[in-house]
Amino acid sequence: MLRADFDRSLSQLQDELLELGHMVELAIIKSMDALERRDLTASFEVVQEDESINQLRFKLEEDSIDLIATQQPLAVDLRTLVAVLQIAVELERMGDYAEGIGKVGLIIGDEPLFKPIGDLRQMSTHAIDMLRRSLRAWVDRDTEAAKLVWDDDDKVDALYDQVCRDLLSGMAREPQTIQRATHLLWVAHDLERMADRATNISERVIFVVTGRMDTARKETE
Repeated sequence: MLRADFDRSLSQLQDELLELGHMVELAIIKSMDALERRDLTASFEVVQEDESINQLRFKLEEDSIDLIATQQPLAVDLRTLVAVLQIAVELERMGDYAEGIGKVGLIIGDEPLFKPIGDLRQMSTHAIDMLRRSLRAWVDRDTEAAKLVWDDDDKVDALYDQVCRDLLSGMAREPQTIQRATHLLWVAHDLERMADRATNISERVIFVVTGRMDTARKETE
């Protein structure tokens, strides 16, 4: 494969990675909207549409491995391909969390929510913003922008702690609401993990640019 052909293949992979990110973003937005509006049809669609996210992730994985195996790239090209593999996994997992929120919506069914989800909305807004900015940092190979994504993870963690405290306090006051409150705890957990995954993407940006992971935070499990 000529260098120009390799560059085109690599560019296509990165375009597909951004497409995957867009699909995940839409899934997060749709899952939260469906939960808030109690739209069971939309929740079901989020669950069904996760398969498209999975398929694109698998395609990215196969194409990346094929380029690595056939072209034996070195240095930054190899780091880029490895990062594409890893970021695709992070995005696919974020899609799984959106699917999880869709499933929560279906489980709740027609029951009223335990409480208004304004604080969960804040969490989702931060997580989506972190996703967008981490992918923009990837496109621009901007390590400073990538590091700023880390700071916002603290905001999501603080919101998560507050949501958990509020829900657990509500359970203690009204034990009969434990099941309904637990459903929202699941949603909060999924949103907190989305933010962690966006942080992981930002770490991969630093790895591609610098060739080191020691400048990044310890990767979330």
